[in-house]
Amino acid sequence: MRPDYPRTGRRGLRRWLPSWRQLVLLMAGSVGALAVAAVVMYARTDIPKDLNSFATQQNNVFYWADGTEMARTGLVNRQDVPLEQVPEHVQWAVLAAENEDFYSDPGISMKGIARAFYRMGSGGDTQGGSTITQQYVKNAYLNQRQSFSRKLDEMFIAVKLDQQVDKKDILSGYLNISWFGRGSYGIERAAQAYYGKHVSQLDPSEGAFLAAVLKGASLYDPALGGENRDRAVERWAWILDRMVRIGKLSAEERARYTVFPEPQTPPQQAGLSGQTGYLVDLAKAYALSHADITPAQFDLGGYQIRTTFEKPRQTALTQAVQDAAKNLDPDHRPADQNVHLGAASVAADGRILAVYGGPDYLKQGFNNANTANVPAGSAFTPLVYAAGLDRGVQRERQGNRTPVLPTTRYNGDNGVDLQTPEGPYWGRDGKKAKAANDGDRNWGQVSLRTAVEQSVNGVMQQLGMDVGLDNVRRAALGFGLLPDSMGDLVPGFALGNSTPSAIRLADAYTAFAGQGMRTDPYSVDRVSRNGAELAVERPAAVRAAPASVAGEVDAALRGAAKEGTGKEVGQLVPGAAGKTGGNQARTAGWFVGYRGPVTTAVSLFRMDPKTLALLPLTGVAGADPATPDYTTPAAIWAAYTKAAG
Repeated sequence: MRPDYPRTGRRGLRRWLPSWRQLVLLMAGSVGALAVAAVVMYARTDIPKDLNSFATQQNNVFYWADGTEMARTGLVNRQDVPLEQVPEHVQWAVLAAENEDFYSDPGISMKGIARAFYRMGSGGDTQGGSTITQQYVKNAYLNQRQSFSRKLDEMFIAVKLDQQVDKKDILSGYLNISWFGRGSYGIERAAQAYYGKHVSQLDPSEGAFLAAVLKGASLYDPALGGENRDRAVERWAWILDRMVRIGKLSAEERARYTVFPEPQTPPQQAGLSGQTGYLVDLAKAYALSHADITPAQFDLGGYQIRTTFEKPRQTALTQAVQDAAKNLDPDHRPADQNVHLGAASVAADGRILAVYGGPDYLKQGFNNANTANVPAGSAFTPLVYAAGLDRGVQRERQGNRTPVLPTTRYNGDNGVDLQTPEGPYWGRDGKKAKAANDGDRNWGQVSLRTAVEQSVNGVMQQLGMDVGLDNVRRAALGFGLLPDSMGDLVPGFALGNSTPSAIRLADAYTAFAGQGMRTDPYSVDRVSRNGAELAVERPAAVRAAPASVAGEVDAALRGAAKEGTGKEVGQLVPGAAGKTGGNQARTAGWFVGYRGPVTTAVSLFRMDPKTLALLPLTGVAGADPATPDYTTPAAIWAAYTKAAG
């Protein structure tokens, strides 16, 4: 039937004005059409399967061994925490400020939506027109554009989400991805940024302040100056009062919070400068290879890595190296150019306690403490000595292996022919290989222990030939040196043509103080993600040498520090045990030693930045050419050990 419009029997303006019945029908039809449209849109709206990459990305946080924060990596400063770790009074502070009807609303507020559309249409902000569910939807699934279409999507997804997801899960998601200012996403990072504590330690007053900054940190963070503090105090008090009104805070408890909980000065974000980057790289590499974490998973973040690094030791080691580096003058002494120092401190159980990787990670990415291009030199000889005491020697081709003792005497003169069970060793140059002592010194007949203590290198070369270089190699691998760092099996092998890192060489020496037991070095104690612990493989202790052999090497190292080549160290650090190290090409200087259960290796080398070839150390730090190359490493070791205790 055709509607009676324009109205018959009416004249003028009244002909064009609808009757009240027509108005009622029009309104009913419009409401019905809107309802049908809403039903259709609701049916067609799906909750996105994937969160925004922004909403899932978090920091990885690295901690010192004592649990204090060392560094954060990643683009987004956020760390998820389970809702049960957020105190209930903190949850309700947020709800009182943002959405007190959260647990009873359908995910949206019609009044709020109408107000938001009005503000949007008039050019205003939509903030304050959304429930927590809607805010979570906007942050987790949608973009931040202010438009009618985005607002409609937000509304329908929020309704659907409210029906399908537990309210506590929605609140948890909201608290973990919301922006709190100071570079912090999520309430855990906010608790750290404003109060330097875990979210579980927040009281209602502090929770009320964090709820206040949710409205806009630029307006409520007192550290930003202006009227921010006055606004923050006013809103903080309002939130606490509102918690009382909705029955989530007693009047008696509210009366205890009359003083504004001043947030701390914004802490400087822990970066990767200085030594921190080297530590982070070591810990990350260990976590990826021992904690069932893929690189892609690690990049998404959310991991908390408790390292083995001890901050006081790291500070002491860094200071000792930096003090020694003050003697370098590369602008005026060519010998001081391209000088590198590396150091590593390892506990008896394999924990890496401190490293010095270079002057600054942001300027030099490769880690001097973990590099495998510096010959160990005579710092390798205690391993040769251990192999001899353990495996004995064979001096004739078909002869039996016979034991050697610390008192077994060898010819310590310079230039004597090196012998194999078949006779003299002929080098690749067609000449007989000869023993080479530092300074071409002749020692006469000396005991093996004296040869270790005084670095009589010719004796250690011959001992290596007698033990068998392949047997020495197997012993070195048993002490934890890596196969890729092993040098050629020529007479120079016994004098350290292998290139272990400072970390590995320090770890090898732990066996001498540990009755022959050692553990592979490791840098991560625990790993968790969002509160859940992950299994981390720990290296097991293994026997590198019999206890009796380790004891004899330990005695020789103590002798070296007391009256041998390391006696200056022994005078500075009573009770020290250690070995100096240098090589014939004068491209490496070492000191490796221990006092108590901690072993430290310090290396010195020069390297051409273009070819990466090692350069001579002669004259480094203005030293007389005759000065041993281990002088600087020994001084660093002594200064660090004295400071670290």
